[in-house]
Amino acid sequence: MRAEQAPVKGLTSWLTAGLRDAVTSGRLARGARLPATRVLAADLRISRGVVVQAYQRLIDEGLATGRTGAGTTVLGNGPGTEPPSDRRRALRDLRLPLPPAENIDLDLSPGVPDLSAFPRTQWLRAERAVLDGITAADLGYGDPGGTPRLRAELAGWLRRARGIRAEADDLIVVGGVAQALALLAQTLRADGVTAVAVEDPGSRGARDQMTHWGVRAEGVPVDDEGILVDRITQEAALLTPAHQFPTGVVLSAARRRALLAWDGLIIEDDYDAEHRYDRAPVAALQGSAPEQVAYSGSVSKSLAPGMRLGWLIAPRRMQPALLEAKHDSDLGNPAIPQLVLAHLLASGDYERHLRTVRRRQRRRRDALLAGLREHLPSARVTGIAAGLHLLAMLPPELSDTDFADRAAEAGVLVHPLSWHRRHPGPPGLVIGYAAHSPDRLTEAARRLGSLSTADGPPA
Repeated sequence: MRAEQAPVKGLTSWLTAGLRDAVTSGRLARGARLPATRVLAADLRISRGVVVQAYQRLIDEGLATGRTGAGTTVLGNGPGTEPPSDRRRALRDLRLPLPPAENIDLDLSPGVPDLSAFPRTQWLRAERAVLDGITAADLGYGDPGGTPRLRAELAGWLRRARGIRAEADDLIVVGGVAQALALLAQTLRADGVTAVAVEDPGSRGARDQMTHWGVRAEGVPVDDEGILVDRITQEAALLTPAHQFPTGVVLSAARRRALLAWDGLIIEDDYDAEHRYDRAPVAALQGSAPEQVAYSGSVSKSLAPGMRLGWLIAPRRMQPALLEAKHDSDLGNPAIPQLVLAHLLASGDYERHLRTVRRRQRRRRDALLAGLREHLPSARVTGIAAGLHLLAMLPPELSDTDFADRAAEAGVLVHPLSWHRRHPGPPGLVIGYAAHSPDRLTEAARRLGSLSTADGPPA
């Protein structure tokens, strides 16, 4: 394709057709990396938006895959290449996260805890204690809602730490918040609920769970006080009120009152409430209205996402259907990890681990914050009082996707805020800080700052 061949109209279709032909004919081999969108746009003297749309069409057709930091890579079937197996095609369609490009040495993706801090010694000690005392019956098919001991320990800990109002029998042990949302979506759909309000910007994973189970996720704007409650028209709303993802704002007292007065089902995702630095913990909404709120949390941010351990506390009218859905899904979580977590809670080791991790994360947050203030002073940083990430709002004339692309080329992986939006809005970067030392975070801030000075700001 050459610039002089470009038509006056239909540029996106023209470019898509040319790229599709290059892939299917084998001129672009499987695994080949397509040019950066701004490079190809400059070569063809067309807008970058046309290239972005063309690449997206290739991805939608299964001919390519793309992610910030990894570029857009050919997947299609040319001569000498095998068609993807059903399994590979299914995995690709799940949009599983791709590993960062080889040049990425500072992955600042949000939501990733410090996995090196996992309390191996305490876990091993607890596991030995559990195995010493376990009975044969404990290894059989148990209550799909979870082992009684873990449910009792969780109920007590959540009452103390989050102000939850629930007994052990109100808890369902799940495979993380993702499964909690899946069970809720199935139950809501069976009750005729076809749409749920979600925060915009908000968690893409949460939206995808709802959509996968046939419940539309309809975005409602978020401002400095949280979700705009008066814009909610759906029968249910999925929120992160204690530390909104990704903005970090806390749902204000006035909005909390308005939300409870709204009287629809509130799905409360308490995804990182354990990590707080500059303020007292914000009590969970569930404690104010246990028959209106379905509350979920997990150890993914406090221990490790690979544990696949979480909890769901729903209004009692919903519990039978949720337990049935859990049973049909997997018959219940594995017993031994549940008993080990119960032991950690009972011994106090879990809370001691949280205190240690909080001190470490605060130092890391402070290092990143200081680095951004020094090297990227044009950014307005918010959401720093809690969690494992912060939000750096960029000047309005910048493109956060372009900035993130350039950051990836410099070896730093961050999320553009636009990734998490349903509708256009101001640009920003969602930056995780839990997985790197203060020195490495300072270096990341230096690289990000250099992007706005080396060649002029990205546009």
